[in-house]
Amino acid sequence: MVRYELAGRTIAITGSTGGLGNALAAELRRRGANIALMDLNSEALARQASSLGGPDAARAYNVDVRDMSTLQAAMDAAAAEFGHLDVVIAGAGVEVMSTMALLDPEQFEQTIDINLTGVWRTFRAALPHVQSAKGYLQAISSMAAFVHSPLQAPYTASKAGVWAMSDSIRLEVRHLGVDVGTVHPTFFSTPMMDRVLANPAGRRLWGEHKSPLWKMVPLELVVAETVAAIERRAAMTVVPRRIGAIARAAGFARPLIDRVGWPGNTIEQTIDLVNRDRADVPDHDPVSEDRGTQLFRRRGAMHQSLGGRLA
Repeated sequence: MVRYELAGRTIAITGSTGGLGNALAAELRRRGANIALMDLNSEALARQASSLGGPDAARAYNVDVRDMSTLQAAMDAAAAEFGHLDVVIAGAGVEVMSTMALLDPEQFEQTIDINLTGVWRTFRAALPHVQSAKGYLQAISSMAAFVHSPLQAPYTASKAGVWAMSDSIRLEVRHLGVDVGTVHPTFFSTPMMDRVLANPAGRRLWGEHKSPLWKMVPLELVVAETVAAIERRAAMTVVPRRIGAIARAAGFARPLIDRVGWPGNTIEQTIDLVNRDRADVPDHDPVSEDRGTQLFRRRGAMHQSLGGRLA
């Protein structure tokens, strides 16, 4: 198979200032690609663009993936300013940990709106340009698309949806010369993952990542495999590759994962931690926003980034 060369390509990344987004931008720039950086924080974007070489190599676009107009404007501008838009990485995302009983319905809707519908908007805005370049659309999903952990219903639903939606779109656009793929990393370290692990419930649920099932992988490996997926224009990439069988046979592996991944009363203990955390803090107390069960109650406080989750 002929490798898709990255040098001279224009690659847009949503959630570019997050842990994975920032690392991907740096590696793709090192490979000679021009980078269209897209995220919410204008100051962080400006610093990122400057660090990657300035307007000849990297440009910043203020984007909210909940707003189609900002995405369309950014994709159009990137294509015009760099002359073409070849690859788009849709990775803006958020995470919330809570039981269904405690979760504010608005938080569920916001997670889906950013993590799933945001990918659809990103692809939709970019498609005319990527079609002209016969390029590649890539979505950052997760192993959570296949391994559905408790207390993360909105997150797992969104990531499973990204996988299914992207696969459907792949079939729609392949005759146009456009390829579509998803990347499914397990856990890896980024600021977003660090916030999850700072929560006692998060540590309990994942056994502090001592189990082989929940073992963390280096960020560098996720970056390398994501870039390699672009070069192959791959339909699906699992990181690390050794757990690919779980992704491809999730239904068959599910009973085993349930027994080995969350032995005994692990889930009940985790729910108890969440309930106690909620009981300790009054509703809408700002302190609770940092506890992991209420990660983004206020719409204006939401952070969209390529995070570090994920199984």
